Amino acid sequence: MRRIWDWIDTRWPLKAITRWSLEEEIPGGASYWYTFGSSALFLFILQAVTGVWQMLYYVPTVDHAYDSVIYIRTQVPLGWLIHGLHYWGSNAFIVLIGIHIARVFTWGAHKHPRQLTWLIGSCLLLTALGMIFTGALLPWDELGYWAAEVGTSIAGTVPLIGDFLVRLTRGGAAMEQLALARFFVVHVAIFAGALALLVAIHLVAFRQFGSVGPWNPERRRRIGWFWPDQVFKDMFVVSVIMLILIGLTVFWPAPITGPADPSDTTYLPKPEWNFLFLYQALKAFVGPWEPVGTVGIPLVLAAILFLLPFYDRRDERHPLRRPFAMVAAFILAAGLLALTVAGYLSKPAAAVTHKRTAAMPRPPQAAKAPTAAAPTAGAREGERLFLEVGCIECHTVNGQGGHVGPDLSSEGLRGRTRDWITVQIRDSKSHFPNSPMPAFTNLTDQQVHHLIDYLMNLKTAMGAAGGTAQVSRPASMEAPTAAPGPTGVPGQMQQVPPEGQQGPPGPAADMVGNPTHGAVLFRRTCKACHGPEGMDEVPNPGSEDGTVPPLKGIDPEFISKDATVFARNIDRFIQHGSHPGGPSPALEMPAFGATNTLTQPQIANIEAYVLSLNGVDRAQILHPGIPPRPFFLLSVVVFGATWLALGAWWAALRNKRAAPLTPTR
Repeated sequence: MRRIWDWIDTRWPLKAITRWSLEEEIPGGASYWYTFGSSALFLFILQAVTGVWQMLYYVPTVDHAYDSVIYIRTQVPLGWLIHGLHYWGSNAFIVLIGIHIARVFTWGAHKHPRQLTWLIGSCLLLTALGMIFTGALLPWDELGYWAAEVGTSIAGTVPLIGDFLVRLTRGGAAMEQLALARFFVVHVAIFAGALALLVAIHLVAFRQFGSVGPWNPERRRRIGWFWPDQVFKDMFVVSVIMLILIGLTVFWPAPITGPADPSDTTYLPKPEWNFLFLYQALKAFVGPWEPVGTVGIPLVLAAILFLLPFYDRRDERHPLRRPFAMVAAFILAAGLLALTVAGYLSKPAAAVTHKRTAAMPRPPQAAKAPTAAAPTAGAREGERLFLEVGCIECHTVNGQGGHVGPDLSSEGLRGRTRDWITVQIRDSKSHFPNSPMPAFTNLTDQQVHHLIDYLMNLKTAMGAAGGTAQVSRPASMEAPTAAPGPTGVPGQMQQVPPEGQQGPPGPAADMVGNPTHGAVLFRRTCKACHGPEGMDEVPNPGSEDGTVPPLKGIDPEFISKDATVFARNIDRFIQHGSHPGGPSPALEMPAFGATNTLTQPQIANIEAYVLSLNGVDRAQILHPGIPPRPFFLLSVVVFGATWLALGAWWAALRNKRAAPLTPTR
């Protein structure tokens, strides 16, 4: 090994670089306070390794990106570990950079002559945030899609160049394939390369002047060494961080939010926690003040960060002797933390929801036939509520929708007054004791008023058109031409099978959905017939069982330990509907997929929820390599032995360095 070492050193300055890297004096001695920078460096290397590893399987296209990420997590041996380390490592990277910057500021290490080191560190923080933002879209799931949608929409509020920035980041007006391709290139090439370059420059700038040491002059007189004292502390902290990341990956895996579905308005997006402070602050700026929140606040924060060494030029570094600077920094940090917590606990802002809705593609409306009266603003709002609340899942309008309740564009409203409809919405069982329609007590009086405006407009249009309402309908209610594919893009036509036969499973059966969002969709779509959590015995007069079959404790013939098989068993019914046995069942299962009442991602989410009700994980790991929990226990043993070995090694090196020199002849 020494001969190889010498051979390399004669051709490349290996020994000089090693001495430059390790033989550094540390005023005040080694300290665990100095480990945050080296830990951030370790996490950067970890992100690079796990990121490149995932690129071996990842496919950056809108129809395969989500499936390829799920494949990594469930099918590739130890893929769950690599993906989890990359996810949690990115979050820890931001936290450690933030702590490192706070430590440098408290120690006064940003002052002359270390201004350049501070500026490069600030660039590192912003680049890391850019990595978080661009990386979130790459799985092409609900969370990443809407985070990028809202984020790029915010860029559109920049005066003069807003539209240009939106088209530059998206590659067009909408979030489609070009947007994913650009985010992928920026994430893995531009930002990753910039981050590597900044890390290298930062290390060189740091080595130029070394550690600033404690602010107490007496303590600075004691000199320690980077090798082996600080290296041991760095390695110990890095190993602890690695064990924590493995624990998070095992016990709190990265969330699965389901495949991206641009048409699903039931998903309420929020950005990653790193941007929650800005998300919450934006709620205070609406209308003409919006650029203040979207442009002004980020610019002010960036200016405070970058210009700090130039307006804080006093030589004093003791924090207690810099009261104004420390109090100002504390107030700023507390404000950002408070906004982050408030953003986490709050519901999505109306402004954000508006941006999302406005950015969605608007398909052409069906041509309107002559109507008795044009829809009022209240009727249009009622139409939106009719879809959002889920009425279309049970009621038919112009031949589209569910078949549980009466057709509201035909005979369903004939002879009904506003007062009657109000009572029906609030408590349908007062009219029909066995009605499966839920009581919409959560709607405000104004919302009920708008719904009735829409229904009465249907009734008026029905009379003007000779018995059938001919009103404009949103795309989700148009006659289906094809069932959505994996990302909601129309694929092959799905035909409703004849009565008594069950059609094949649809694309949703092979998607891994999000059970949390599936619970929301279930309450909107399925609760009326199956009850909360799918376990109520909802009456179904005329059927063989007399009730709707339960979904929690589902028929054993549909259950399978294989999540994909289980999903396919129930997917057939959601796609094509079902006619219960019996002479004349009052309730039938609508064909949600074949009629395009639900998109394929929505069906996948509902299926994931139904599987979770029966104790089956839709995202179960099929080929773990080593199962997560045994891997964590093994990691604890390995890291424990490593720490003991490091301690013995460090003690031996310290004794060797402290031993007096023996005179030689």
